[in-house]
Amino acid sequence: MSLKRNVVANYVGQGWRALMSLAFVPLYIRYLGIEAYGLIGIFAILQAWLALLDLGMKPALGREMARFTAGARSAESIRDLLRSVEVIALAIAAVVGAGIWLGSGWLASDWLKSRTLPTAQVAQAVAIMGVVSALRFIESIYDSTLVGLQRQVLENVVASVMATVRSVGAVAVLALVAPTIQAFFIWQGVISVVSVILLAAAVYRTLPAASRPAHFSLPALLTTWRFAAGMMVITGLALLLTQVDKILLSRLLTLEAFGYYALAGTVATALYLLSGPIGIAAYPRFTELVTLGEESRLRAVYHESAQTVTVLMGAAAVVLIILGDHVLLLWTGDARLTANVAPLVRVLALGTLLNSLMGIPYYLQLAYGWTSLTIRVNAVAVAVLVPAILWVVPAYGALGAAWVWVALNVGYLTFEIYFMHRRLLPHEKIRWYRDDVAVPLIAATGAAWLARWARPSGLGKVGEICALLASAVFVVTAAALTAPLVRSRIMQYLPRSSTSVPPLPVRERGSGGEAG
Repeated sequence: MSLKRNVVANYVGQGWRALMSLAFVPLYIRYLGIEAYGLIGIFAILQAWLALLDLGMKPALGREMARFTAGARSAESIRDLLRSVEVIALAIAAVVGAGIWLGSGWLASDWLKSRTLPTAQVAQAVAIMGVVSALRFIESIYDSTLVGLQRQVLENVVASVMATVRSVGAVAVLALVAPTIQAFFIWQGVISVVSVILLAAAVYRTLPAASRPAHFSLPALLTTWRFAAGMMVITGLALLLTQVDKILLSRLLTLEAFGYYALAGTVATALYLLSGPIGIAAYPRFTELVTLGEESRLRAVYHESAQTVTVLMGAAAVVLIILGDHVLLLWTGDARLTANVAPLVRVLALGTLLNSLMGIPYYLQLAYGWTSLTIRVNAVAVAVLVPAILWVVPAYGALGAAWVWVALNVGYLTFEIYFMHRRLLPHEKIRWYRDDVAVPLIAATGAAWLARWARPSGLGKVGEICALLASAVFVVTAAALTAPLVRSRIMQYLPRSSTSVPPLPVRERGSGGEAG
C-alpha cells in the first residue's frame, strides 16, 4: 500500500473531477441562468449539512478500515461495522429525502427569493435535490470505506468515470432534452443511483471473505462511539462555522446575488482538490504509523505532506488571489460575471488557503483518536464568530461574510496549531510554521506579484492562456524550491549526469576527532 501511489491517484482522480465540474459551469449558467445556478448552490449546502447527520459514522468507519489494514480488526468485525453503518445511513437518507420533499413548497415560497423563476418550478427543483442529496450521502459512506482501506486508486477510477458521465450528461440533457433545473437534478439522481451500486460492489469485492454473513451489530457500533461522537460534534461545529454565512445569504440575498456567491464559492472550494488528495492519502497512513508506534516515520510523513499541501494548493490559491480576475474572465468569457465574482473569489480563496493548511494537522489528531481539541477550538469560534456573521452579513453582504471566513481560519492557525503541538509531535511546531508553511507561501506570493507586474497587455485568448500557465508554473516552482522536503523529493527524480564531479572524500570519524 503506497502512500505515493494513493496521492497520485487522488490528484489524478480529483483533478479530473474538478475539471469535469468546473469546465461546464459557464454552460450551466448559459442554459439555466444565474438564478437557477443559485439553486445548485443550495444543493451544495444541503450536501454539507448531511455530513452532520452521519453521526460521525463516516470518519469513524474510514478510521476503522485503516486500522483493519494494520491488523487491528478481524474480517468479521469490520464487515459487521460496515453493515451496521449501511443500515443507519439508509434510514437517515430516507428521512432526509422525504423531509426535504415535503418541505420544498415552504422553502420555495418563504425562504428563497426568486425574481424570474416560478415558485412551483423552484419547489420542484428543491424536492428533487433532496432525493439526490440523500443518494450522495450513501455514496459518501462507500467512498470513505475505500479510502480507509487505502484502495484509493480504485475509488478514484469509479468516481472519475461517474463524474464524467454526470457532467457531460448534464450538459447534453440541458442542450438536447430540457434546459431546466428540474432536468439537471433528475440527471444527477440517476447518476447517483448508478454510483452507489458501483461503489458498493467495489467495497465488497475489496474486503476479504468472512466466516459468516455480515449483520447489524450494536456492539460493533459501540466500539467506535467515542470517536464517532467526537467527530459528530466537530462536524456540527464546523458546519456552523462554514455554512452559516451561506444559509444567511440564501435568506437575505436574491437568488441572483446568491448565485454569484455560490459561483465564487465553487471556484474557491475547487482549491480543496489540490489539498484533499494529500490529506485523504495521509490519514490512513498516519493511523497505521500511530498504531504501529513508528513516530520517526510519522514525523517525516507529516512534514512532507504539509509541505506538499502548501506548495500545490498554496500556489494555486495565491494565483487566484492575485490573478483571479484574469482567470475568471478567461474561464467564463463574461466581463459582467467576472466583475461580480472576482472580489469574492479573492477573499474566499484566501480563507480556503488558510483552512487547507490545517488539514494535515487535523488528520494527525484524528489518527491519534484525539477529537477534543478541535471540539474546544470550534466551540470558542462559534461563540465568537457566529454573532459576528449575524452582524456582518446584513451590514456588508456577501463580501463581509467572506472576510469572516478568513478571520476564522487565522484563529485556527494561531491557536489550534499551538495547542496541538504541545501534545503531538511537540518539537515540530516551529518547523511546521517556518518550513512547511511560511517560507513556501512567501516565495509563491512574491512570484505571483512579479508575474502580474511583468504581464504584457493586449494579449489574445491564446496569449492569456499561455501567460496564466507560465505564471502558475513560475509560482509553483518558487514554492517547491523553498520547501525543503518537496525540493529534496524533486531532486530524487531529476536525472543525474554520469560525468558529474565525484564528491570530495570525507575522513572517517575516529578517536582523534571529527571528519573535516
